[in-house]
Amino acid sequence: MAIFLPRRREDTKNAMRYNTIMRLTIRVIPKAKQNKIVKEGDRYKVYLTAPAVEGKANKALIEFLAERFGVKKRNVNILLGEKSRNKVVEILTGK
Repeated sequence: MAIFLPRRREDTKNAMRYNTIMRLTIRVIPKAKQNKIVKEGDRYKVYLTAPAVEGKANKALIEFLAERFGVKKRNVNILLGEKSRNKVVEILTGK
């Protein structure tokens, strides 16, 4: 499920530069044959070639989503689920 939230002035300095926050509920499938994203009900499944070892899958997820949504890697944050396959990811989009 994607949630779009407008930013307010009171928000953090880094996020003030952006109009919209996109929050996605994601299920990560590591060690897949290829990187891809599939909408499934109210969440997304992201298939990653990286293994779920030492944060490699999280790093690959951030890189994949940044490329997919056309933002910098620093604008993609894992809010919930650092050590879980179920994650909530925040993407800051430009003006």
